[in-house]
Amino acid sequence: MAKILSSHFRQPPLLTLLALLLLAPSTLIKAQQSELRISTEEEIKADFVSVPCKNEDRLRATRTLFEKMGAAASDISIDKHKDVDNLMIRIQGTIKETVIVGAHYDQTGGGCGAVDNWTGIIAIAHLFRSLKTYPIKRSVLFVAFGKEEAGLVGSRAMAEAITIEQLPQYCEMINIDSLGLGAPQVADNMSNKKLSAFTAKLATDMGMPFGQAAIAGADSDSSSFLRRSIPSLTIHGLTEDWPKVLHSKNDQAAKVNPLSVYLGYRLALALLFRLDNLPCKEFRVLNVNLN
Repeated sequence: MAKILSSHFRQPPLLTLLALLLLAPSTLIKAQQSELRISTEEEIKADFVSVPCKNEDRLRATRTLFEKMGAAASDISIDKHKDVDNLMIRIQGTIKETVIVGAHYDQTGGGCGAVDNWTGIIAIAHLFRSLKTYPIKRSVLFVAFGKEEAGLVGSRAMAEAITIEQLPQYCEMINIDSLGLGAPQVADNMSNKKLSAFTAKLATDMGMPFGQAAIAGADSDSSSFLRRSIPSLTIHGLTEDWPKVLHSKNDQAAKVNPLSVYLGYRLALALLFRLDNLPCKEFRVLNVNLN
């Protein structure tokens, strides 16, 4: 997450085992189990055994992770914009409308960037595996953004490349940035208000602990798409202890709570299913305030 200075929010507790049972596939999503592959907390935990610490290794590691989740090498593309590379892979829907699901792969601060933001990369890779064989209406474009920490460089480049004619086809952008410390939250100052409220209601329906608050001085890749009037949302899993971890040498795999990542993944998966059945203009607004 770029340029975090200070934040004020109350983090709800993580789920108990009993509450976790309420998130079983049969209670969350009405889908044929042969078509929908829902990851487990243990599977997500296993992907943190090896976290690439060097920025020069992270794009390649992102590709490897998506291939592990079943992506064909030929389906993965690198979208180059001057000095930044975004990794992209699309699940084709039956209509032209598209939802973007993104997370940045770069890191800063001298640690391994396990929380910020390898948690996001692992979450979107598991979302890809869950959806890749399931029949959806809208296409889902998964994007691993480069150089978020340098000022949203990758996401700005992608958002600005979308033409006026193409904009109506982009229904929403769901950004995952820095899970791993606590229960899922929405960063209000980086998110569309109507989409945030919709996500909060969904979390309530799921019996999931959830919070909403602005993170003062922070920014993330959803803002690049909000500036193009694409309804966007950042889901994170930060707690009040984040200053001890993010952008520091302490951002290591040992700091990641796999349950936090799992809950963020499950919330995003449920959100994608709900959005697939709504009009593309459901959350679109004419004026965007990023302050």
